[in-house]
Order: sequence, then C-alpha cells, then structure tokens
Amino acid sequence: MSGAPIRVLIVEDDVVDRMACRRAFAADTTHEVVVIEADTGRQGLDMALAGEADCILLDYRLPDLTGLEFLACLATESGAAPELPIMMLTGADSAAVAAEAMRRGAQDYMVKDVERLYLGLLPGAIHRMLRERALLKEKHQLEAKFRTLVEQIQAITYIAPLGETDALQYISPQIGILGFTPAEWLATPGLHQRQMHPDDRAAALQAIRASRAQGLPLQHEYRLFRRDGTPMWFRDEARLVRDDGGRHMFMQGILVDITRSKLVEEALRHTQRELHKMVAHKEDIKERERKRIAQEIHDELGGLLTGINAYLSVSIERAARAGAAPDPLLADAAGLTRDAMETVRKVITDLRPSVLDQLGVWSALEWYADQITQRSGLACTCRIAPDVATIELDAERSTMLFRIVQEALTNVVRHADATSAGVALSRLPGKLLLTVRDDGKGIEAERLLNRESWGILGMHERSRHFGGELKISGTPGQGTCLVLQLPLEDSDVV
Repeated sequence: MSGAPIRVLIVEDDVVDRMACRRAFAADTTHEVVVIEADTGRQGLDMALAGEADCILLDYRLPDLTGLEFLACLATESGAAPELPIMMLTGADSAAVAAEAMRRGAQDYMVKDVERLYLGLLPGAIHRMLRERALLKEKHQLEAKFRTLVEQIQAITYIAPLGETDALQYISPQIGILGFTPAEWLATPGLHQRQMHPDDRAAALQAIRASRAQGLPLQHEYRLFRRDGTPMWFRDEARLVRDDGGRHMFMQGILVDITRSKLVEEALRHTQRELHKMVAHKEDIKERERKRIAQEIHDELGGLLTGINAYLSVSIERAARAGAAPDPLLADAAGLTRDAMETVRKVITDLRPSVLDQLGVWSALEWYADQITQRSGLACTCRIAPDVATIELDAERSTMLFRIVQEALTNVVRHADATSAGVALSRLPGKLLLTVRDDGKGIEAERLLNRESWGILGMHERSRHFGGELKISGTPGQGTCLVLQLPLEDSDVV
C-alpha cells in the first residue's frame, strides 16, 4: 500500500450491504481504505459537509432521502456543485436515475446486481473515480493559472478555430481597450471585421483566412476602431496548437497594441521626409550658388585677368617694335597672368562645368573622365550605351548624376591607390544603371558605416531624393564598385 488512507463514506441504510462493501475494500491490497458509514441521508450529508470523507458511495434508496435529493441538498448546503467524488449505487432498472444523478453532480454510478458481482469491481471503480477527479482538479488549476497569466499580459489573447475567419472560442478581458467586453466580442458575428479600418480590411482578412485555413503562422499589422471610433494599431500574431498526437487543434494568438510605436514611426517618417526635402533644397541652393559664383568669376575676375594680359602683351610688343628689350618683369607678369587665368578656368570648371549646361550630362561625363586622366594620370574611361544616349534627363537629375560621378572619381583619386577607373551607363527596364568601378585597394567597411563620411552620405541623399538606389561595396585588393539605379520617366526617352 502507498499514500494516505482513502476515506470512503458509505451512505447506505442496509447494514448487510454496508458490511459487504466494507469487506470488498478490506480485500483491496493496493490502497488503504478507511470506511465511514451513514445509514441515513441526513447523517451522510452532515459528515460530507464536515469534511470527514474523500469520496462518497451513495445508495439511491435511503429512508429519509433519495440519492437525487441527497445530491440537491449537498449542492444547496455547500453553496456549490459537489466537490467530493460521488458514486451512485442504483438498481438494475434505474438507468434514467443514474443519468439524472450524473447530471446533478455524481461522478459515476454502479449497478447493484443480485449476485453482488459489483462488490469485486467497487475498489477499482472508487480508485479510478478519485484519479479522474484529481486529474480534473489539476486540469482546472492549470487552466486557472493559464487564464490568470494570459489576462495579466498587456495584449489581447484569443483562441480561434481552424477554418473560420471571424469565429473565436476565447478572447481575454483586454479586449476592453477597444470598448467591448469579451462576451460582446464573442457573441457578435462579424464584429472583428466591422471594426477593421477600411484601408486595412482586405489585406488583414486575406492574411487571417490563409492562416486559419492552412494552420500557417500569422503576423500582420492593421487598425481596429474602438467603440468610440478612435483607430488603434495592432500586430496580430497567431500560431497553430497541436495535441500530443500532432493533430491540429486551434489557432492561439495575441493582438498587441502598437499604436504608440506607429505614431512614433509616422513622426519619424515625416521628419525624414522633411529632412530629405531640406537636403534637396540645400543642394539646389548650393548648385545655383556655384553657378552664380562661377559666372561672376568668369565675368569679373576672368575679364580683369584678360584685360591685364592684353595690356602686358601690348607693352611687350611696343618695346619690341621700338627695338628695346622688354622689361623682364613684364614678361614674368604676363606668365603669372596666364597661370592665374588657367587657375580661374579650373575653379570655374570645378564649381559648374559649362559643358554640363551647354552639351548635356552625357558629354559632361565623358569630358570629366578625360579631365581626371589629364589631371591625375589615372586611366579613366567613360562608356555610355547607345540606348542611354537617347535619354534626356532634366537639369536636376543631370546635376545629381554628374555630382555623384564627380564625388566617386574624386574618392578614387584621393583614397583608392588605383591605376584605372571606369564609368559605365546602361539601361534596365524603367531604370538607368550607373556603375563606377576602380582597381584600387577597396573601400573599408568602417568607412561605409561612418556617419561622418559626408561625401558618401551626400551621394546617398542625392540619389534618394530622386528615388534612386545607391550601393557601394569594396573588396580588399580588388577595388570598389558604386552602383546607382535611377528610375526613368516616360518623358525621359526621346
């Protein structure tokens, strides 16, 4: 024998039957059983209510009460459904009585046959009934713990049957944040769909249907209206629950309130849009200012240097015609003036190459590649596909494209230790593809991630303003590659 003794209360007015039951339990060697006896229904009720028994063996026919009346009194006087496991003993022709007893709270019943064969089955039946009640009690405790845990989570939890879009088996009290009670939400067909934001409803229902039809994981964000009409953002996540045999049972999910994070996300997007507009406006102002300064240098300083050079040339020619040797200082001044004029031309070109405005971006890129070769000795080529030459970009995108190539090649000259570089332009469906590649040491990942690399950041911002996608990658010892994909418009193609 193992465990604490089992206290069995026998409520039976027949002393012979009580004795037979007592002997049946005494013959059981697997459990120690303490038999407590009551020969009336009232006595049995008092003992049961006093907590003297672990289970009750109840005869249907008692001198003062029937078994059904006993169950009713026990429920009334205890204030709840009977918690003690009760086995009803009935006659062979009392199936209806047994069914009614089970409905009123009895856990099991046994037929008292004439040959008293039931006595041999009685100990095993009592043990089985106690095990079932213990398992049921444990199940209820686990369910209560689970429910308590679920209802403390800061999210709406639910259980949904497979194959049904809007039906739910359970929803937690947190549904109250939408202004509804769980009973309302469960009892109103289509309420979930009706509370969805119209802009989100189709996509949300499609995701939910696919998840519940096939038992697939669900993760979808959409808006639900509160009862007062206020929209709230939720992330709906659900997973399939299987039983121990792997059979599909139901979908268990949560609705997480993400309204605050969505508001922060939208504010951040708005700030980013405003920042991009500001950067684009700054670049536009900078380009116009470069153009103005280049024009002023060309008109004012260029004109002055041209005049000085002309006066010096005239003075030198006059001295030569007079047969006198020209003043060496004049010759030196003329040379310095020519150097200054060349410097002015370089400054003007760096500020705003006139070829960009006069001949267009494709000629400007070819010209700039030649300039890189002449100035730095780097072998620089520019290949423009024939179908690209038919594209006419507007002034803003032309300037953006030229400045990105200019910044990329400047970085190659300054940092790459390269011997050659190539600029290539080709066309993809609906896009212009720019590639700038060199054979240098390869850009380091740290520099790509450095938020203070203003040249790289500037290229990204310029391209992003026009919907472009810019990627820069480097391989140690094999060079760096810049790739820009720029969306084209129908009006770009002649």
